[in-house]
Amino acid sequence: MKKYDKYKDSGIEWIGEIPEYWEIATVGRISNLGRGRVISHIEIENNHGKYPVYSSQTENEGIMGFINTFDFEGEYVTWTTDGANAGTVFYREGKFNCTNVCGTIQPKNWNRVEVKYLPYYLNLGTKYSVRLDINPKLMNNMMSKIPIIIPPKTEQTAIANYLDDKTEKIDTLIEKKEKLIELYKEERTATINHAVTKGIDPDAKFKPSGIDWFGGIPEHWEIRRLATLGFFTKGMGISRSELIEQGLPAILYGDIYTKYNIKTSNIVNHISPETARGSKAINKGDILFTGSGETVEDIGKNIVYLGNHIVYVGGDIIIFTPSICDSLFLSYSLNSNFVIFQKARNARGEIIVHTYSSKLRDIVLPIPPIGEQNVIVKHIEKENQRIDATISEIQKEIELLKEYKTSLIYEVVTGKVKVI
Repeated sequence: MKKYDKYKDSGIEWIGEIPEYWEIATVGRISNLGRGRVISHIEIENNHGKYPVYSSQTENEGIMGFINTFDFEGEYVTWTTDGANAGTVFYREGKFNCTNVCGTIQPKNWNRVEVKYLPYYLNLGTKYSVRLDINPKLMNNMMSKIPIIIPPKTEQTAIANYLDDKTEKIDTLIEKKEKLIELYKEERTATINHAVTKGIDPDAKFKPSGIDWFGGIPEHWEIRRLATLGFFTKGMGISRSELIEQGLPAILYGDIYTKYNIKTSNIVNHISPETARGSKAINKGDILFTGSGETVEDIGKNIVYLGNHIVYVGGDIIIFTPSICDSLFLSYSLNSNFVIFQKARNARGEIIVHTYSSKLRDIVLPIPPIGEQNVIVKHIEKENQRIDATISEIQKEIELLKEYKTSLIYEVVTGKVKVI
């Protein structure tokens, strides 16, 4: 790509040199800054309409909901003033609203500033001005001081149009790759569901399962209640405040969602011997269920502990110790769609959904002989490794595309390359 004829020092460390005839100002000098207002979920529910309400979130373009009135009309730049997304900048147009955690920008001189150019520049520059503390902030007075490069408006328009085209193509490619990842995840789920309910022998003969909504199972398999395959106990005690850097390994309820996959041997949390005396110990091969969650998919989510040390578990965890099954096979089976359906039927609660060992014990499972369970687990693990490796490669490609997008925007808005 072409470069400009002459450059000068911008005086801005993260930018370096810019084309000689480009100007430097501050956001406050070239624009009028405003702020949104408090808009509650209740207001949105009671005044549903067609005008978007933008909030501090970044998903779905920041849309919180729609109401029947609007506070802003025309072309604006908005940014998030508070929270994890502080400093994230958007181009807005038309009739809309924004909440009190959104700032607004409009040019003082529309003949000097192209509004669509501003978000490309500011999404690079705001990160150097966000106040990072317990609640990150970029308030109006802070935004107004941010230095900004001002090319002639015709070039700003050309830059915005060029980046609109290029970033749309990059975003489309990223979206396709993200959808491909979802397909691979669906393949992984389907592979597990089929293996633990129908087996992996293509020549297997089937018999009726005796369950109307399930269908057939291999003729040498059995349908068993979970209660007949082992026994249940419950976790006890342990709060987050009792965790220490070094000590005895421990698992808390929330860890099952956030820190482990279907199996684990490395425990990240630790407690003191005193705390351990008031909790429950588990051993290798024990299965841990969550007793509650926000959705029916969450409840009864389980992991298998495969380490060689005793581990202590906190409350709202249901412990199952298998006696005649391979723990990993059982865990894969218990995380299958077939079992999720059963757990959902027996769940209780609205905002938080609960389950209990008295409900889990009645889950029915198709169970093959122990040798076949081991073969099925090896098959699932091999397929998971293949799919996970493929997903990892796609994720690397996505990260490279995102890095390229950021680099392209930087090169163009700072004048390192010429697009006009």
